[in-house]
Amino acid sequence: MNSTPTSRLLIGALLLIAAMALPASTAQASPITYKALLSGASEDPPNASTGFGLAYVTFDVTAHTLEVYTMFADLIGPTTASHIHAATAVAGAGTAAVATQTPSFVGFPLGVRSGTFLNTFDMTLASSYRAAYLAGFGGSTALAEAALAQAAADGTAYLNIHTSSYPGGEIRGFLEPVPEPASLILLGTGIVGLGARRLRRRR
Repeated sequence: MNSTPTSRLLIGALLLIAAMALPASTAQASPITYKALLSGASEDPPNASTGFGLAYVTFDVTAHTLEVYTMFADLIGPTTASHIHAATAVAGAGTAAVATQTPSFVGFPLGVRSGTFLNTFDMTLASSYRAAYLAGFGGSTALAEAALAQAAADGTAYLNIHTSSYPGGEIRGFLEPVPEPASLILLGTGIVGLGARRLRRRR
């Protein structure tokens, strides 16, 4: 059976959930991982996009790295950019300027409606931030990193995927702490259910 982008997305989600459900080693106590369920309904203002996605963002303030893993499918328009925006005035709502590098995450798949992305950024480099965001902290990458990590912890940072159909953002999701393994499995079940509905709709 040939795999579709949506089915590959679901398989990737299951593999990621299974990996994250494994016990963490004590050597990895510093990294903090957040998840975001991406949808048009989460945009401001909401839109009727058929697209959906899942993102995991890991901050390691000891190693000064930011790992971004994203998978998405069924977008109405082809992708033009993706970033993390921060910080909104209220947790889980509103809009904010781009905080991470522009014009888009390096290596993010552009011109597509479905895809995956994984990259790790060195947060000690100015190139990991939007120039205006970094300037807001006097050019200090240390202060910018701390502020971005705090925005994620406060629920005022979101990952946005922009497309030609929705230049302001077609699907987005606010970063939320990754739940405990049992809850993570429930989250995975919900993602599979969502994907299954999408697959039935396409047939």
